[in-house]
Amino acid sequence: MQNATPLLEAIGITKRFGSVLALLEVDLTLYAGEVLALVGDNGAGKSTLIKSIAGNHRIDAGEFRFGGKPVTIHGPKDTSALGVEVVYQDLALCDNLTVTNNMFLGREERNKAKLMAEASMQRQAAETLRSLAVTSLQSVNQSVARLSGGQRQSVAVAKAVMWNSRAVILDEPTAALGVAQTRQVLDLVKRLADRGLGVIVISHNLHDLFEIADRFLVLRLGQSVGVYERHETTQQEIVEAITAGQISRVPGREAADPKAKVAPS
Repeated sequence: MQNATPLLEAIGITKRFGSVLALLEVDLTLYAGEVLALVGDNGAGKSTLIKSIAGNHRIDAGEFRFGGKPVTIHGPKDTSALGVEVVYQDLALCDNLTVTNNMFLGREERNKAKLMAEASMQRQAAETLRSLAVTSLQSVNQSVARLSGGQRQSVAVAKAVMWNSRAVILDEPTAALGVAQTRQVLDLVKRLADRGLGVIVISHNLHDLFEIADRFLVLRLGQSVGVYERHETTQQEIVEAITAGQISRVPGREAADPKAKVAPS
């Protein structure tokens, strides 16, 4: 896999929030068809890195590449145009809408009378869910408010991948889910990779990650600690990488001082 051209690269990403250095020269490489686990303690910089890729934060230094070519990301629309979608922990679903209407939110199809083409959207939503082997939903016409946590996560992921996405970033996809629902989500992540998508998963649950991840990128205090192949490492080694002693202080890195203000994670 590593001999192939990376699907997505973040190279030397540096991000400051005022005097706080949240990321310092962080690299991330994602290949098509793999699951990359992004791990680190609270304040490690995981969310800042993901929000920078998503276009929610403007980076101070570094560059992004997609398919080996440099790209400029000014905002979320640029990231979506590249085929990269982010599913945040809050899922951004509307409880008062149906599964179909959530999946087409902001991208509704309309007929010649400029009315929503409900039948066409329902068919496409059902086909997308079926292609991902999401079988737990009774109907694409049911309200999202009536879905379980695992079902909601499946709808959010299906919504992200139905627009010719090539990479998906999942923020804590199994948080607060029961055993059965977690199993559904982990299987769904595997199917995304099997379809050739690149998947980045942020999670504190190493047991879950060791089931699905191909590689681990460990961040600590805004810096890259290392990249670990799943079959060449252990949970203990990853824990030690996450929790090791303080890294050397760098100018502006207040987070290295436990009494100082910590940058957003």
